[in-house]
Amino acid sequence: MKKVDYLSTLFVGIDIGARQNVVSAINFEQEFLIKMKPVPNTQSGAEQLEAMLVDILSINTFKTVIIGLESTSFYGVHIANFLSASEKLMAFKPFVYCLNPKEIANYKDSFNALDKNDGIDSFVIADFARVGRIHTEPWRGSQYLALQRLTRHRLHIVECLTREKTYMLSNVFLKFSEFALLQGVEHPFSDKYGATASSILTDFLSSEDIANASIEELVDFVNTKSRKRISDPQMTAEVLQQAARNSYRLDKCLYEPLTTSIACSFNCIQAFEKELKAINKAIEKAVMGMNPVEYQILMSIPGFGPVYSSGILAELGSAQAFPNNDAIAKYAGIVWKENQSGGFKAENTPMNKAGNRYLRYYLIEAAVSVIRHIPEYQEFYQRKFAEVTTHQHKRALALTSRKLIRMIFGLLAKNQLYSSNRVDKSI
Repeated sequence: MKKVDYLSTLFVGIDIGARQNVVSAINFEQEFLIKMKPVPNTQSGAEQLEAMLVDILSINTFKTVIIGLESTSFYGVHIANFLSASEKLMAFKPFVYCLNPKEIANYKDSFNALDKNDGIDSFVIADFARVGRIHTEPWRGSQYLALQRLTRHRLHIVECLTREKTYMLSNVFLKFSEFALLQGVEHPFSDKYGATASSILTDFLSSEDIANASIEELVDFVNTKSRKRISDPQMTAEVLQQAARNSYRLDKCLYEPLTTSIACSFNCIQAFEKELKAINKAIEKAVMGMNPVEYQILMSIPGFGPVYSSGILAELGSAQAFPNNDAIAKYAGIVWKENQSGGFKAENTPMNKAGNRYLRYYLIEAAVSVIRHIPEYQEFYQRKFAEVTTHQHKRALALTSRKLIRMIFGLLAKNQLYSSNRVDKSI
């Protein structure tokens, strides 16, 4: 948490709900100034809360206000954004924090005689801030939120696309079993979800139709659907026909339903891919308008691209908000709790995943790419892989991600582009 004078700070806890928020405010002596007061989770409710806080701050000697709320899906976004940008509160340097519900729940367990009611969590959140337990970064405002919504939506589309492709393969296997099993150079098409593959699977009602067609008909079909972009249509036709002959035969009543399902999946895949292109353009526009310098720094790292660079910036914000690389690692949840007592020291120490899961995802995925592009990181990964006999890949990848965080923070803090002469040599 930011360094503040605790004695002159107002601590506010907000228990977020879909329809109403419950607010508590205490001073450092744990005296209630607002005690579990409900306000609507609306614009007028936010203005009411703002007025309540201004009244308290005006008649006391508070210099700062710290506002904590649980990161409860999207219900807390509006109130966090409103309070962090409030002009009336600006004189009191408001810090708004979205807290991990798990941390609040664990802290609540430390109270032995705490009553159970709907608003008690607001007090627990306020007291959590009062004792200095907040380790996240404050709310960064609408600009970062805009980029964050775009990058998270992109990830959502990618997950939907992957899920649809995986689901479609089950229907493809039922209709044309051998075609679904072809991999790599054996596959007749470079894009198994492209237009030509789609036509093979939907224009022919069954694999028997392909097996019984003449090779000339298949060659003409492949040339027409691929617009003559396949270099060897004769070989492609032969591979398709051989696969059709080796495939299982189905009852005729199944072919039409399976073809319809596969056609629907192809339509969904094409729609997702179209939207993916649109959102990529929107992300590029947003990130260049927000922080082009830090974006270019991340883009200079071999293995990084627009997806990882914009995703990390959207979740990280500015590196200036973090005092060191350890703070970024903790914020992402790429840290390990030591398990040691007396002469015992556990070898298996699971990674603490209580941080920002989106930032953790982008950092780990970026590490996978960096390993393929920077020899130093490939050697580091292989060394860590060989150190243990269990969870080798997960452990080595997590440690490589931690090493990557050090480099990212170093480059962003010094405002420098990547150079192979500055590769992080730390273990």
